[in-house]
Order: sequence, then structure tokens, then C-alpha cells
Amino acid sequence: MTSINRGRAAGVLLIAGAAAGAAALAALALGAGRADARASSFEKRIRPHFDHTPVIRGPFQAPQDVTRACLSCHPKALDVMRTPHFTWLGDEVTVPGHPGTVRIGKKNLINNFCISTVGNEQACTKCHAGYGWADAGYDFSRPENVDCLVCHEHDSGYVKGVAGMPEKGVDLTAAARSVGTPGRDNCLTCHAYGGGGQAVKHGDIDSSLVHPPAEEDVHMGKLGFLCVDCHAAPDHQLRGRAFSVSVEDAHGVSCTDCHTGKEHRDARIEGHLRSVACQTCHVPTFARKLPTKASWDWSKAGDPKRPDDPHRYLKIKGEFVYEQDAIPEYRWFDLTMDRYLMGDRMDPAQVTDINRPRGGIGDPRARIWPFKIHRALQPYDEVNRTLLPPVTGGAGGYWTSFDWDSAFRLGEKASGLPYSGKYGFARTEMYWPQNHMVAPKEKALGCTDCHGAGTRLDWKALGYPGDPIQTGGRP
Repeated sequence: MTSINRGRAAGVLLIAGAAAGAAALAALALGAGRADARASSFEKRIRPHFDHTPVIRGPFQAPQDVTRACLSCHPKALDVMRTPHFTWLGDEVTVPGHPGTVRIGKKNLINNFCISTVGNEQACTKCHAGYGWADAGYDFSRPENVDCLVCHEHDSGYVKGVAGMPEKGVDLTAAARSVGTPGRDNCLTCHAYGGGGQAVKHGDIDSSLVHPPAEEDVHMGKLGFLCVDCHAAPDHQLRGRAFSVSVEDAHGVSCTDCHTGKEHRDARIEGHLRSVACQTCHVPTFARKLPTKASWDWSKAGDPKRPDDPHRYLKIKGEFVYEQDAIPEYRWFDLTMDRYLMGDRMDPAQVTDINRPRGGIGDPRARIWPFKIHRALQPYDEVNRTLLPPVTGGAGGYWTSFDWDSAFRLGEKASGLPYSGKYGFARTEMYWPQNHMVAPKEKALGCTDCHGAGTRLDWKALGYPGDPIQTGGRP
């Protein structure tokens, strides 16, 4: 079983958040020397690692025994216990429109694909960097609960299952002896399948990136980058921001970490950097090889007469629309987000933005960015006017009972969010900045892709009086 096949069987660790961002020209200039040095260090190369076979004795009766063995030589690895990959929470942040500060993450947020991890831990934590998270009583303080293998093993037989425990029959000794630098398959066995299936969430991340051709992603396919080449940082604090669970970019990755802008050798193109993110030109389409989910209608779930089809309909999840080789939608983005928090009131007559990019034409920090926008019809409380977190998996969950009322009552107990007993389905949207699948420079957008009649950018929607090539740039 290959690493990607095992990703289809069971989700694994959430390795890294979405990454990248354009910077102001001043930042480009200040970081030019550092960026040049960093860029020149990235060459296609073999990454040798220490062969653990002679020092890993085994056999191991439980995965926690493997962790104890790892920690006997790598005690500092426990730094991972303070990271979002283990806690599923970020740092204290201010969420626009909300008082005070709060820690948010996969652990406590609502989304518009699988909706919520609350009450669904046994299924969701197949992608957790730990063992045994089955319910709200999970002990995050126990070092042996850390799963070292999920990031570092190179044995294709390692598969995680319910509550993040290895599936029955996994050879823990073989997995432990195979450890090394995290490969793309380690990251993508979760990231490519997050949200319950292949390419559900991101648009720019799917299993094709394990071995991509250069035309799909120039960094990985041509230069041989691993995910950790851009995302690694000391103390297991992987760099990057997944704006599905973050509202700011304090620990993000930027194109300008390596690129200064002077690579264009054209003042007209460099002038665009004041208003246009690097990704807008260099990620011309997403989901180039495999389709990504564009919409999800939960209201259609539960129909026993409809045949299951993973790209159109599943009885347990509802109706879907997928897109392939899709053109992004474009919005101003200053690398901060508005965010719907569990319990926020919403208006069912309007589209509820789960997360929404902040910034506008008058904000000098904002750039025009490419997005995948995932649209959904998901449950809400008709009396309390809040989005509802159902329990879907496990005993009594919707996937076994097909009873929404029961699923919401279980969700009320798990989350503490009141449920009135009356529910409906409301429209929501989530914004996914597109950062990966960077095309070779020959495939980047040209002038006529954005300027002229019938092009991909709606200039008036972006706040311009018309095409800026005719009416002038931003104020």
C-alpha cells in the first residue's frame, strides 16, 4: 500500500497550514540579500538521514512505546506538544468583531465542509499528531500521546484509524526503523484528504503533489522541494498559515522569503507588486490534475434512493459539485480574516462568511489574491440563528441514525451550544487562498489575461472605475 493509498484509507497528520503572501515593495528591498541567499540554497538534492534500523530494537506492543523510544534520544521533540499540530489551537489572537482574545483552531471552530470536530473526535483525529484523542477528556499533557511516526515514517504500511491509533496489523517496528525527514507523502496523506476525501478543501493541495510534473508545481516538480523546505522552523513550530483556522499571518510563509521581485527585470511588472499578490499571476488555475470540491449541500443528505458517487452524492454527506483546472476568484486581501466563531448569530437570508479576507482597494497593505471559494448549504438553528455543530460519526451520529434532530442534540451536549429543536439549512462560504501549484514562469498570466474585454478580473467588483490600464491604478 503506497502512502497515498493509505491516505485514502485513513487521514493522517495535519502537517502544515496553507502558506505564502505578497509583501510591500519596501519589504522586498529590505529582504533582498536574505532572500537571494535562501533561494540559492534550494537545489534539487537527495536528503540523507540517519538509518535508525540498528538502534530501533522493538518489538513494540503499543504506539506509545515507539514514542518513548524516540524521546530517549530526542527529548526536545516534545516541543511539538505546544504546536497547533498537537493542540489544534493557535496562539491567542483578536478576532475582528469579537471582544478580547481567543485561541482558535480545528478543535473549536465551525467550517462548511465536515462542519465541526466537536463530538466527532474519534473520526477527525485520524489526522491528529497524537494517539487516543477519542473525546473531550483527552489528556494533552502525556508525552507518550505524541505520534512521531506520522510525520517521520517512510514505511507504507503505517495507517492511522479511529482516535488516531494505528490500524490493527500495523508493523510498528518497521515504521519506527524507517523514520527520516518528513516527505511530501507524510504531509499529503492528511492535507490532500482533509475534509473527508481527496482534494475536498484546499484546491491547490491534492495527492498529485507527491510526485508532480514541473508544469503542475515548479517548486516541487522541477526543483524537488519538500513541504518542510518552506514550512520548517525550530522547535517543531512549522511555519505557515491555514486561513481556514487563522485570522492573521504572524507565523506565515511568504514568496518574498526567497524572491525579491527583481527576477522580473521589468519595471511594469514590478509595479504590479504594489497591488497584486505573486500568486495571482503564478497560480493561474488550481485543481489542475484532480478535481476539488466547490460546493456541498448537506440538506440533500439521507436519501436512500440516490446512488452514492464520491463526486456527486453520498447519503451520509449530501450533494456535491467538483471543479477541475479551475480559475480562481479574486479578492483584496491584507493577510487578515474575519471569522465566524461557534455561537455567533447569523442571518439565514444572507450568505454567512465562515472566514472572509479583509482589505480593500484603499488599503495599502492589501493585494489582489486568488481564492477558491467553497460554498455550502449547512444546518443552522432557526430560533437561535446560529450554525449548528452536529455529531456525525460514532454511536447515534447522523451517519448511522440519519436523524438530524438527534445529531444536533448530541452536538449540543458536546459543544454546549444551545439547540432550540428547530433547524434549517443556510448558505455559507469559505475562502481558501491559493499558494501551491505554482506554474512555471512561461505559464504565468500575461497582460491580456487580466486586461481587456472578457478577462478573468472583474475590475469594478474590486473597486476600480474600470480596467486600470485605461482608468488608472488604485488611489
